[in-house]
Amino acid sequence: MDRRALFASAAAATLLAATGVSAAGFPKSGGRLRMALSGADRSDTWGCGDGLFMQVARQGLVFDTLTEISADGTLRGELATSWTPSEDARVWHFDLRRDATFHDGTLFTAADVVASAAGFAEGSVQAIGSHQVMFTLHTPDAALPMRLADPAFYISAAHAMGSGIGTGLYRVKHFAPGQQVLTKRVVDHYKGETAGWFDEVELVSIPAASVRAQALAEGLIDAADLKSVENTDVIPTLYRHDTDTAFSTDLALPKQVGTARPLDNLRAAERWWFA
Repeated sequence: MDRRALFASAAAATLLAATGVSAAGFPKSGGRLRMALSGADRSDTWGCGDGLFMQVARQGLVFDTLTEISADGTLRGELATSWTPSEDARVWHFDLRRDATFHDGTLFTAADVVASAAGFAEGSVQAIGSHQVMFTLHTPDAALPMRLADPAFYISAAHAMGSGIGTGLYRVKHFAPGQQVLTKRVVDHYKGETAGWFDEVELVSIPAASVRAQALAEGLIDAADLKSVENTDVIPTLYRHDTDTAFSTDLALPKQVGTARPLDNLRAAERWWFA
């Protein structure tokens, strides 16, 4: 079934509603999204570097987390399908997706969560079967599922830790540390046609906010993080003060946009599309 047929169905409308997309404005597929970001460094790797540039590259493109905070602030599963706490919220069981694969074709399992949580300082994580993990915390934490949506808790492949091999919507085509990331949409991703409508996504590092604003005004990029209103004088109608984000009128955004972090909670590549 092609995308237009899928989006015309009632089932698609239901799925898209969960992502904050209105039935009146179905996303269009295609094109390359170009984002200019701050926070990159020549020492960045897939395992190190916590600036905005690598946060977007990891959580917004290449990797997934166990849970996800949707644009309206509600919590939902990403690589986890459900979770259950003990009465004191000190022990948590997470059931995992069985249809997720890494970009090299390897099936995602509990072993990947355990390997990714090797530095988890708040307790221990162990596999309970192939697709269930148990978090045992030193102290109770009722907010654990919410915290696991943080970009710091992205899930890597146990057999390729520190590499750019994830389960996200986009696979890496080129990575130049501190300069550029180029990715391509994964075919037959477990999220199907409910997210990730760009064919490709490119991140470029532009440290100066004024240069990012000028690049956007000249049509060289489609979106950028901008924290100062002074930097957006040339494009005032395209600036979102609540998310420190500026974007081209060629882009279409869902009816709800995440405001906890820039660029739709780092997930613009998953949630936006070209008008």
